[in-house]
Amino acid sequence: MIAIEVSGLEMSYGDRQVLAGIDFEVRYGEVFCLLGPNGAGKTTTVEILEGFRQRTGGIARVLDMDPAAQPARVRERIGIVLQECGFPRQARVAELIDMWRSYYINPRPLEELLAVVELTADRNAQVRRLSGGQRRRLDLALALAGDPDLIFLDEPTTGFDPESRRRCWAAIENLRALGKTVLLTTHYLDEVERLADRMAILQDGRIQVAGTVRNVARQACVPTRISFTAPERLRAGSLTLPACLDISVSGGIAVCSTASTAVALRELLAWAAENDLGDLDDLSVANPTLEDAYLQLVTGGTR
Repeated sequence: MIAIEVSGLEMSYGDRQVLAGIDFEVRYGEVFCLLGPNGAGKTTTVEILEGFRQRTGGIARVLDMDPAAQPARVRERIGIVLQECGFPRQARVAELIDMWRSYYINPRPLEELLAVVELTADRNAQVRRLSGGQRRRLDLALALAGDPDLIFLDEPTTGFDPESRRRCWAAIENLRALGKTVLLTTHYLDEVERLADRMAILQDGRIQVAGTVRNVARQACVPTRISFTAPERLRAGSLTLPACLDISVSGGIAVCSTASTAVALRELLAWAAENDLGDLDDLSVANPTLEDAYLQLVTGGTR
């Protein structure tokens, strides 16, 4: 079943087109990550889906509703965690969550909310005494107060230390375990690799590629890297590399970039045998990573 359907979505501000007809879908019960550089159109896309911004073209369906035509009904069934939230500094964690729960007809139980975001031990702590990571998990508890079917998380771990980020990731994984659907925008590639069931890379108002993390890396057409320690004769210039392979040598390491790993390995091993090199020292194969794919798509491979 589809929780979010986006087809040909367009958004313009005057003469400036921010979204140029994007398409993607989010399935019930999955964590979907929307990735892209600043200005790519991520925030605009999310605001349209949340019912806070009117699109200029295309289709947007959230929980089988049009967020532009039924914004109040959509927001009854979604939870939102913005990049920054502000709360009364003297309020205590449990009383603040309880206040939020009072706004909904069928709120989620207080104890469950505290457990999901791992704040049970801090239930009586004042907001002003919470760490950045604890405040972010409090944001998440408030977004879950109405027991939403779909949660929007806008860069939830920006500025976090490593431990706080992992605690927040655990809370998001708890949401998936509860059967919730999550749309996450982020700049962190390791966050996407850890959390995403599927993802899309958005750039200049267009979806460059979408799918699972592994499929996105493949679709970006980033070559596999085969590396090994360059033999002494090769470094001395008395040995010629196989012309059929794209191999470079730097700092004593030879690197072969290839789209066909098996073929390249056979050619390398045959070359080594023909030249009495024995085993190629430190031979390793590195498949394309999400970082490789992202840089290839967004910056043309420039790091």
